[in-house]
Amino acid sequence: MHGRADSAMLHSVMPERAIPFSPPLPSMTAGSLEVRLAATPEDLALAQELRYRVFCEEMGASGDDLARRDSDAFDTICDHMLVVDHARDNTGNPVVGNYRLLRRSRLPQGKRFYSESEYDISCLLAMEGDILELGRSCVDSDYRTGVAMQLLWRGIGAYVQHYQVPLMFGCASLPGVDPSGHVQALSYLHHFHKAPPELCPAALPSRLLNFTPLPKEQVDSRRAPALLPPLIKGYLRAGGMIGEGAVLDHEYNTTDVCVVVRIDAVTARYRNRYAPTAET
Repeated sequence: MHGRADSAMLHSVMPERAIPFSPPLPSMTAGSLEVRLAATPEDLALAQELRYRVFCEEMGASGDDLARRDSDAFDTICDHMLVVDHARDNTGNPVVGNYRLLRRSRLPQGKRFYSESEYDISCLLAMEGDILELGRSCVDSDYRTGVAMQLLWRGIGAYVQHYQVPLMFGCASLPGVDPSGHVQALSYLHHFHKAPPELCPAALPSRLLNFTPLPKEQVDSRRAPALLPPLIKGYLRAGGMIGEGAVLDHEYNTTDVCVVVRIDAVTARYRNRYAPTAET
């Protein structure tokens, strides 16, 4: 989940500031790992360094090679959910997991979510209440055993509960910009997990990938999920739905789909597993 739409416009209306107000979270740890919100400019800088390593060095995205950070103007109006490994406090970057959170109530007047550079989300904007865009999800390569992502989801659960957010959404990515490698995966998402019309963002015509899904009978619904990245599979297990169409993001070297998760429809499995009050 990523994007840099309207960065310059945001700079023109938003003062530079350290970190947006962040609500307190219940204590959530697993061994030396802790999930918490960024509280200082230093926290944000460490998160941007992690994002650079994952998105630019591993995935081939373009970035600021001099600063070695992945950053944009949206960082100043978002909350940043971090997984911190306290065992690395004095030995390197302790931030090993990251999610960027942007609520509608935090957007400057008249400005857009960055997902709107890829998708028409007017159906979501019509909803009442504060909707939440998720982005910049990444985990350090040494911590991809599932524990760090579980902590991030617990933190998001607590955040959503604090703000009474009814719906989350964002762009999730498949690696690379060659759609021929994602025919089964994209066709599977289209036929088996497409959002209903009232909650279905649509790829902008100018960004829409020229792709025709396979007929449903040609999609192997048992094997196709294995072709999806872990993050997308996690959204689907939580009850997530997919918008109409896919988009190529050449800047980040990804093929993007739009994911929508209604909080009241999150599966019982995820509610129990990632309950915000749970501690380990």
